[in-house]
Amino acid sequence: MGKPTGFLEFTRELPKKRDPQQRIHDYKEIEMPHSEQDSQRQAARCMDCGTPFCHSGCPLGNIIPEFNDAVYEQNWAYAYEILSSTNNFPEFTGRICPAPCEASCVLGINKPPVAIEFIEKSIAEVAFEHGYITPKPPKVRTGKQVAVVGSGPAGLAAAAQLNKAGHTVTLFERADQIGGLLRYGIPDFKLEKWTIDRRLAVMEAEGVTFKTGVNVGVDLKAKDLLADFDLVMLTGGSTVPRDLPIPGRDLKGIYPAMEFLSQQNKRNANIPVKVDHRGEVYGDGELLATGKNVVVIGGGDTGSDCVGTSNRHGATSVTQIELMPMPPKDRAESTPWPNWPMMLRTSTSHEEGCDRHWSINTKEFIGDENGNLKALRIVDLTWKNENGRMQMVELPGSERDVPCELALLAAGFLHPQHNGLLDDLGLEYDERGNVKATNYQTTTNPKVFAAGDMRRGQSLVVWAISEGREAARAADLYLMGESMLEAKAVSMIAVE
Repeated sequence: MGKPTGFLEFTRELPKKRDPQQRIHDYKEIEMPHSEQDSQRQAARCMDCGTPFCHSGCPLGNIIPEFNDAVYEQNWAYAYEILSSTNNFPEFTGRICPAPCEASCVLGINKPPVAIEFIEKSIAEVAFEHGYITPKPPKVRTGKQVAVVGSGPAGLAAAAQLNKAGHTVTLFERADQIGGLLRYGIPDFKLEKWTIDRRLAVMEAEGVTFKTGVNVGVDLKAKDLLADFDLVMLTGGSTVPRDLPIPGRDLKGIYPAMEFLSQQNKRNANIPVKVDHRGEVYGDGELLATGKNVVVIGGGDTGSDCVGTSNRHGATSVTQIELMPMPPKDRAESTPWPNWPMMLRTSTSHEEGCDRHWSINTKEFIGDENGNLKALRIVDLTWKNENGRMQMVELPGSERDVPCELALLAAGFLHPQHNGLLDDLGLEYDERGNVKATNYQTTTNPKVFAAGDMRRGQSLVVWAISEGREAARAADLYLMGESMLEAKAVSMIAVE
């Protein structure tokens, strides 16, 4: 390693964040700029651990010690070469990944782990700034036409890899802009959208064709899709939200979190707030938290994003409730190193102001005489272990009503949308409603592949990128065959 004693000399330091009372008035990214020297010091903390568990913690298998060493040596071009060999979009994961690699860091056993996520972002930004990232179109084209349906991180990764393999790739998106939930699900204060546009410009110059506003299955029928392309890659994501079917659900003022978040991202981009990220018309017009008591139902990242957005709207109060018990403040014994730890996490949105509660069940939405939401009826829970299964029990006398004019449902997603394209393709679904596939190839049509949340269920951006890459590899094998791939590799080497 570049500095064997670095982990003894330097402490973990992350970029400074803008003051919460300042940043809630805009949608700019929260972190302040960091210098290359700061990145170098953090990279120096990577120890010569012998067996780097961070490799296995990362779904992409990023070669972390090696790029840390290159950063310490200030060899940024080489650092990006190493990082980009496993990760197509480090500028995304360096901003919004929960960093399971850091949870597996050997240094993290008895010290704060290496700041791997921050180093990834630093490598990507320096690479763009210094011109190390340039379009590299394939030197040889295979003549195969591939349709990628869905432009989230899985679709973008699959498109990039398939294009690199020499196939002609068309990426379809039913929304008005490319990016999927990167574009319309993740708030700008976590991921500014110029970072997406910057990467899309590179991909377009490399030969990927982007088509927006195309609802495949409606505007382009399934049979035409199969006829026009040699292979179809489905990367549409898990888009059906988990609902809360309790009394009062039909009141005005109760919405899925993604409907609320996508609207704000459209406002930030100066796009009319008419249709959502799925191309469907917003039924109740514009959703704003301004002057309202907001309750976010669901304790995950999407709920946290609703908290941050509500504070920026100027909500009267923001409360987040979670059905499950409060996690421990430190790593739980049930999730020892190097596993992903079960523990309490406080996001930057929570720091900006939020009343958080755990072990709460919502029993009823209460409305006024005009059909508008005015309160939630909630109850405290206790959790008991019965025959190895956790069972929730209502706490007697704890039922109460809390003021609420806007309830945001952030309890996750069930599966991809079945009606339309997936049903028209005659696809098979697994027990959770996701597209059933073997090695990313659907079980009913050999030329249709699936990747990302559509196949594995809702997950992280880093997992979506991994899925897209692996599915692209499987698709390339299908299109070219083992022997053809070997011949293609030889010819590409000869061209170089």
